Parts: sequence; structure tokens; C-alpha cells
Amino acid sequence: MAYSAAEYPTNLPIPIDLFVSTKHAGLTRDDLGFADASGRIVFKVNRQSSKSSANKLVIVDATGKPVISLHRSDNGSWKGYRGDDQKDSIFTVRTDKSKTELVVSLVNPASELKVNGQPSMKSCTIYKGNDIVAQTSLMYKLCQLYVSRRKFRLTIFPGSVDHAVVAALIVIFFERRRK
Repeated sequence: MAYSAAEYPTNLPIPIDLFVSTKHAGLTRDDLGFADASGRIVFKVNRQSSKSSANKLVIVDATGKPVISLHRSDNGSWKGYRGDDQKDSIFTVRTDKSKTELVVSLVNPASELKVNGQPSMKSCTIYKGNDIVAQTSLMYKLCQLYVSRRKFRLTIFPGSVDHAVVAALIVIFFERRRK
């Protein structure tokens, strides 16, 4: 049974946890998945394989419908578009002067987010002003000596930012180190 992102409205009064990994059931090689606590895929990231779209990632919902397409430019900035085309811009992402923080300019409503953290530890936080929008953390277990970096938790806090946009920003944050 497929579940769409619409089942997780942005105005829920409690935080939502999604588990991010390439090892979820039903994912093909190199696909990244965002699953809910029941293990159902909510979002999946498809990498484009052709040379003409090597800098393009598409986030699809559980039904396979493209939700956001991400396009990386040569200067390292990113643009996010609604669906699978480049007509309806949602946001642009650039690196700040210190190269440690991402600055996100949302189009509608016009606002700014900041993303910072440590990619090697799968740790980042998304801020809107002084408020935390979302946060990632590794999956620690009691009595575990080694913590795998293949799977991590994304906690999305209540607010007005679309969960698909949050997922897209997490993908960009960890993708920006890859070329």
C-alpha cells in the first residue's frame, strides 16, 4: 500500500520522524528513501542517469509522483522546482561566505531558511529565524560501539514548511559534497 506525503500535513502539533537510508525495502541501488516509523516510504530520491541531467535529482512521493526536482548549477548553488520540470520554482540554495552554512530562499511565501551542521556525522539543523524547522541525527542504540552512518533520523518540527521541501534540503546538504 502506498502512502503519499499529503498524509503528513505540515500543521501537525507534534514532530514527525522520518528515517533516511539507502537500505529501505523497495529501493533500487543508489536511491535514498525517507520512511515513516512504520517503515513505509514517504519520499524517495531518484538520481538521473543521463549525462545531460547529471546534476538533477527528483524527489518522488510514495506513489512515484515527482514532488520536487533539484538542479545543481556549476557554481554549486541549487534550485528546487515543483514536479519534474523547471517551470514552478520553489526555492534556491546557496552556500554562505564561510562555506559551512546553506542559505535557502523560499519563493512562496518569501522567506529564508538556514541549514548548518556536519555532513560526515549526518547531523544538520534547518532554521527559520530562531526556530528549528528540522534536525537530523544518527541512529544510536544502547550498547552499540559503532554507529552506522547509513541510516539516520530526520525530525520535522511543527510549522509551516512543507515536508517535501525539508527532505529536499536534507538531500542538498548531504549531496553538496559529492561531485
